[in-house]
Amino acid sequence: MFNKDLLIWCREPQFKRWYIEKTPLPDIINKEEEYKVEEVQNHRKQGWKTQFLVHWKGYGNKHNQWIAGMGSPHTKKVIKDYWTKLSRQNL
Repeated sequence: MFNKDLLIWCREPQFKRWYIEKTPLPDIINKEEEYKVEEVQNHRKQGWKTQFLVHWKGYGNKHNQWIAGMGSPHTKKVIKDYWTKLSRQNL
């Protein structure tokens, strides 16, 4: 049973900024959340490590992150694709 007096009316958002971005749920692999990298957008040297600016699949640009260590097979392929794309631009 629920008290109907506690309910409030809801209306459609009138402005674009009112919309809540729907983000996909991560895959659960070995009881850990795993997000998929859609593309690598940039790279930089941080000390002796290379960091990559990654764009997560299903998320907006505000969720992009600089990531140093990426070891999943899918991520390695995305990094390889990034280096291939970068080398073609420098020709």
